Amino acid sequence: MHYFESLTNRIKKNLKPLRKWSEKNQFEAFRIYDRDIPQFPFMIDIYGQELHIQEYDTGWIMPEDEYIAWLSGVKNAVSTATQYPIKNFHFKRRAKQKGKSQYEKQANRGREYAVREGENFFLVNLEEYIDTGLFLDHRPMRLYVGEHSKGKRILNLFCYTGSFTVHAAKGGASYSESVDLSSTYIEWARRNFMLNEMDLNAHHLMKQDVFMYLVEAIQHNKKFDLIVLDPPSFSNSKKMLETLDIQKDHERLINQTMQLLNPDGLLIFSNNFRNFQLSDQLTGQHKVENKTNMSIPIDFRNKKIHQCWWISHR
Repeated sequence: MHYFESLTNRIKKNLKPLRKWSEKNQFEAFRIYDRDIPQFPFMIDIYGQELHIQEYDTGWIMPEDEYIAWLSGVKNAVSTATQYPIKNFHFKRRAKQKGKSQYEKQANRGREYAVREGENFFLVNLEEYIDTGLFLDHRPMRLYVGEHSKGKRILNLFCYTGSFTVHAAKGGASYSESVDLSSTYIEWARRNFMLNEMDLNAHHLMKQDVFMYLVEAIQHNKKFDLIVLDPPSFSNSKKMLETLDIQKDHERLINQTMQLLNPDGLLIFSNNFRNFQLSDQLTGQHKVENKTNMSIPIDFRNKKIHQCWWISHR
């Protein structure tokens, strides 16, 4: 048992200040452990009364019976540290992701839970997909968008389950468009909108390829005050006209998006490709500020979880 004490103690140490912080800010979903100790390669997140635990693939080889015993010890250590019963654990093994596999189904079941983030509520599914429906690392930017949306027109590209738009609507946005190619996530976003009693006449969900949307929006001279652009690193979905490679395609994607931005507007661009390099051409064409440091939440030990820039017209 002594072997697992370090895990229990680390989680307890992490959790003490995080519980106070989360209760003060009404955050029901937050990270409490992320591979802090190399022998325990897990990522552990609290979602209300549930615990989401992901084991990272390290390539270690362990006989099945030893692995089962080791995993049982890990779960007992986590339960002791958090006081959450093991029946409330949702466990996944997370392999290195390629293409769109980060969004693919992992199971055919999984009930939805509503979790609070400030004044808003979001539906998460801790079983069915690798990702839960709420990217916790974007919390600071969601809060920023909520605080700076009053009376503004908002565009959310690659909107996933619409969490940025929910914050914008609660913050008083007058109009929004949220675009994603996935029927699953557009419908999930719709349920988030309804959960937060958003006006669906003012806040529009659009199932469309973002590249196609941009071409049509430019043709129709659409304009927005605040745009969120958070694309996947790579996507080869058969529904898309072309493969998305964020390193190769980001310059065109940003330049097209900037055509939709009002003169005094702001584009928030983010992605989680570890080796991403922003094009020098963009810094010459637009005003670009690296906001990565302020965009990483305090509950994340991994400060390279994503990169974030604010882009505006010169």
